[in-house]
Amino acid sequence: MPTKIKHYNPSASDIKNRWRVFDADGKVLGRLASEIATVLMGKHKAEYVPHMASGDFVIVVNASKVELTGKKAEQKIYKRHSQYPGNLKEIPYVRMQERTPERIIELAVRGMLPKNKLGRKMLSRLKVYSGSEHPHMAQVIGSERAEVREKATESAA
Repeated sequence: MPTKIKHYNPSASDIKNRWRVFDADGKVLGRLASEIATVLMGKHKAEYVPHMASGDFVIVVNASKVELTGKKAEQKIYKRHSQYPGNLKEIPYVRMQERTPERIIELAVRGMLPKNKLGRKMLSRLKVYSGSEHPHMAQVIGSERAEVREKATESAA
């Protein structure tokens, strides 16, 4: 008789969330967004489970320097609607890049996350900045130190 294998189901205390920094300078928007979405969902971790927000916090810097391939820079249009008749807003990529370059990356990543409460929680862990400075340096350093401590205790055991 075969033995029954118990499935791994981590609790919230088992999940360690790191802070990761992505530099968007010279990166292609879609490829960067898919990498960020993978990290936010936690699919890069061995302890990934689809029903929990097991991903890391993500900081994106230099959002204003992200690139598009082909003619998308001239042709891409962002649309939003307030559900009132005749209130469709169309914003070209060039204007969005000038005014709010952070929103470009947020919208690209949002489209790659689940469309439910869990996806909204994952998106709240995304911090995007148009310049190279961000106010989360303490979290990033603390996350790196915690990772070094974990590796040291694993190697000692």
